[in-house]
Amino acid sequence: MSTGEKFIQMFIVIALFFAVVSVILLATQRMRSRSGEVAQAAAFVLPAVALIAIGLLYPALTSIYQSFFDRTGDGFIGLDNYKTIFTDSEQLTVLRNTAAWVILVPLVSTAIGLIYAVLIDRSRFEKFAKALIFLPMAISLVGASIIWKFVYDYRDPTQDQIGIANAVLKGLGFDTYKFLLNDPWNTIFLIIVMIWVQVGFAMTILSASIKAIPDDIVEAARLDGATGMQQFRYITVPSIRPSLIVVVTTISITTLKAFDVVRTMTGGNFKTSVLAYQFYTEYFRSANQGLATAIATVIFLLVLPIVIYNVRQMRKLEAR
Repeated sequence: MSTGEKFIQMFIVIALFFAVVSVILLATQRMRSRSGEVAQAAAFVLPAVALIAIGLLYPALTSIYQSFFDRTGDGFIGLDNYKTIFTDSEQLTVLRNTAAWVILVPLVSTAIGLIYAVLIDRSRFEKFAKALIFLPMAISLVGASIIWKFVYDYRDPTQDQIGIANAVLKGLGFDTYKFLLNDPWNTIFLIIVMIWVQVGFAMTILSASIKAIPDDIVEAARLDGATGMQQFRYITVPSIRPSLIVVVTTISITTLKAFDVVRTMTGGNFKTSVLAYQFYTEYFRSANQGLATAIATVIFLLVLPIVIYNVRQMRKLEAR
């Protein structure tokens, strides 16, 4: 298909879209009653609902259904795939690694981002400090992983070290260390990469929330003799609690879907695989559709409570 034909097709699609919208507007404008408003709202909402159902709900339900079948997707095996996930030694290692990621990354990233935001708040070099810590967010996870793969690079102690971490160890008189090979610490070193990226996000959101705290509250606390730690505990943290919830839940969901770091740095070897990468391995490498979709379902079930909690907290704040 030539470029001209593609352009004509695109023009036809756009024209059809505007034609449909025009018909909807003309039809609903003639209906001035309450039912007309409902019909107009439905005319615009239903297409979006249909697209969500086709693009999101249908694939999700299909994946859940497929998780009860064998590797080829033909034989029904019930809960055997889920039994494998929670009993097989390799899969248990994956679950252990995923738990470490989901616990450490959100908590450590948020804690560092919060402390950093408090320390640089209204300082003379605030803009530069924020830009410095936010820079990793501008790098793709693959790029960040390649950078840290060089940082962790291992060579024999008799050779010159190109990895910063081992160069420091050797400079201090210690033996070089295989950061990405030794289990279970290699998982921790991978987690550090994600924390390095997510701290900038946490700092940005929390810094904006700290600046929104009314000055009169802070001044009143100072006049009452509150120390810096007391102000942080009783004023700053309670005031930015909604932002803390958003940051923690957002990073948690992002971490559950972590794939790039593991794929780039270790390829899931040396007991570093996580659920998102294990799904890729089972589906595209082992061609085990049943187990892969079961893993995807587990990821969905882990994300769902986080989303529900986030929505409930937001509704509580709106109701105040």
